Amino acid sequence: MNSEDLGFLPATQFAELIRTKQLSPVEYMRTLLSRIETLEPKVNAFAYLAADQAMADARKAEAALMSGGRIGRLHGVPVTIKDLAITKDMPTQHGSRIMQGNQPTEDAPMVPRLRDAGAIILGKTTTSEFGWKGVSRSPLTGITHNPWKHGYNAGASSAGAAAAAAAGYGPLHQGSDGAGSIRMPSHFCGVFGLKPSFGRVPYYPVSTGDFTSHNGPITRTVADNALFLEVMAGPHPLDYTSLEAGPAAYLARLQEGVKGKRIAYSPDLGFARVDPDVAALVKAAAHRFTELGASVEEVKTPWAAPGPELIRFFWAAHLTRLAPHLERWEAKMDPGLVACIKAADNVSVAEYQAARERKMPYLANIHRWFQDWDFLLTPAVSVAAFPADRLMPEHWPQHAWDWVSWAEFSYPFNMSWNPAASVPCGFTAEGLPVGLQIVGRRFDDLGVLQASAAFEAIQPWADKRPTLT
Repeated sequence: MNSEDLGFLPATQFAELIRTKQLSPVEYMRTLLSRIETLEPKVNAFAYLAADQAMADARKAEAALMSGGRIGRLHGVPVTIKDLAITKDMPTQHGSRIMQGNQPTEDAPMVPRLRDAGAIILGKTTTSEFGWKGVSRSPLTGITHNPWKHGYNAGASSAGAAAAAAAGYGPLHQGSDGAGSIRMPSHFCGVFGLKPSFGRVPYYPVSTGDFTSHNGPITRTVADNALFLEVMAGPHPLDYTSLEAGPAAYLARLQEGVKGKRIAYSPDLGFARVDPDVAALVKAAAHRFTELGASVEEVKTPWAAPGPELIRFFWAAHLTRLAPHLERWEAKMDPGLVACIKAADNVSVAEYQAARERKMPYLANIHRWFQDWDFLLTPAVSVAAFPADRLMPEHWPQHAWDWVSWAEFSYPFNMSWNPAASVPCGFTAEGLPVGLQIVGRRFDDLGVLQASAAFEAIQPWADKRPTLT
């Protein structure tokens, strides 16, 4: 197995090779780090690469393996953590010069869970400044490049995680999603990302964005995603919003399929603009579910109409938490972030409460609608990757901060807490990946994984790799 094959090796296979002593954790890590160090100037997926610590942990993993010590489900498997998640032995800088060098004193709950399962943390992946936008560029780390086209957007605040997955930097990459930041970069980079039901993976410190941010996995295969989610999921006392239930048997039940399921398909949620090449690929993918024994029907989504006004209000309003930094740091911040913060300068408490009064029936209508459907299929994003030095694609209306105009499909399910995934479903004529979004009923993370695995079986993607030199 050559160095490239090792970089793209799925975690499910990797863990078995380690357990049966067919693969050395030390030799694997040495090979992987060599690949990362060669490719990183081209990709720029890491805000912090913990190469020395990863090698030391690989030696410990190998020693435990040879001595008959405890072997976890992810023994020796490399994992990356997004630079919005706190880590006590690595900086957490939020893609911002404001937080440069910031060193937390504790870990996010998923980090010790991963280590307890035997995983090795490679480092922290890049994010847009404070995770505010859908473009892979920050004042601190610059552009994270899409592995499929240098200089192009790798997408949203988990861009480093998705770019790392696409580039073959190991199998497992943690992301988070406040308005699409797991699904959007997965779409742009041609990998698989799942935003689980809200509370499935504990989130600490608990977000102040009205409970819309979710932790979840980004991988190349659905099976790796299921395995990763099982390890991360489960209640935690520091996150009072985390779900009481532990993870289901996601991996063991992955192949149960979608036969007999009722699947709704919406090309635009009734209002979203979608580029024709993206729309065509998504439509073709949606109708493939009939080959799997499901019924697919193009439907109206009357609940969706209030979404655009709500997201634009709340996105700017919640970012006003950063307003105290403007006096000192404005000149060194992302100009779009500054514009977004200032857009909500005069929002009153009464206006915020009135917006929440509109939001609650909007969410109830989503869940009421899902009583008639097992899944909803939509585009993951309206556009394929575009140059990362832009906030908006050149052929779209321009705006100082409103990147949401090309990403209308993801945020409804951050607000409603439904599980949703982006599944690779093809490439544009320019060779850029496109994702199909699969949304399930709240709590049905297993169902979304099963639907994704069923699609993966008839239209696989993990064998497709970008050309990197």
